[in-house]
Amino acid sequence: MASEGASGSPRRSRREPEGRAPRQDKYSVLLPTYNERENLPLIVWLLVKSFSESGINYEIIIIDDGSPDGTRDVAEQLEKIYGSDKILLRPREKKLGLGTAYIHGMKHATGNYIIIMDADLSHHPKFIPEFIRKQKEGNFDIVSGTRYKGNGGVYGWDLKRKIISRGANFITQILLRPGASDLTGSFRLYRKEVLQKLIEKCVSKGYVFQMEMIVRARQLNYTIGEVPISFVDRVYGESKLGGNEIVSFLKGLLTLFATT
Repeated sequence: MASEGASGSPRRSRREPEGRAPRQDKYSVLLPTYNERENLPLIVWLLVKSFSESGINYEIIIIDDGSPDGTRDVAEQLEKIYGSDKILLRPREKKLGLGTAYIHGMKHATGNYIIIMDADLSHHPKFIPEFIRKQKEGNFDIVSGTRYKGNGGVYGWDLKRKIISRGANFITQILLRPGASDLTGSFRLYRKEVLQKLIEKCVSKGYVFQMEMIVRARQLNYTIGEVPISFVDRVYGESKLGGNEIVSFLKGLLTLFATT
């Protein structure tokens, strides 16, 4: 897979036909939510601020999976405040998985680029303009935020959580050799058609899903650029990472190792 550090320049493709003015790029942010009532207004405000100051054409699609804490009500208020052209609430009745949340969100996305990120303030929107610059510089199919390269890092985690994350990433690097430094992160920019193709290929659920996306991207020869990011532990609410997710991750890793 051609990535940022690979020799030679990334393939150049998808050019506008000669004589036609290039359309302005539009970025659709997919925000899957579950019990994010306190965090959602803050992350939306930060996104709107970042996009507005950078002059970036955008929309934010909130996919709430039947949160019992009133997240949907908050999203409805945000839609009224910022306008339904910028904030699109597209809820589902219950938790159905991250991959299907992205599929659901993409059905309503009008942008030619998709940004995926967490709604719990772990991913700061200030990095998005850097993602966009990186994509333009290398004409990359995917730009992934990395905690494990350059000045990237993790803040607010206890030692146990750091060991789990580092260990998972280390084992994955050895077994799968994916050509990217942060496989388990979920702050990324995709060409819309690339994300659609990858989701069609992926079979994993939960935390393994993000890892499989990068592995499948390598198989399909998509190009990947990386931007160092600071990951900050959630401000409000509880982490959704538990013992079941860790077991599922290990099972998924072994499945990918055996099938890729």
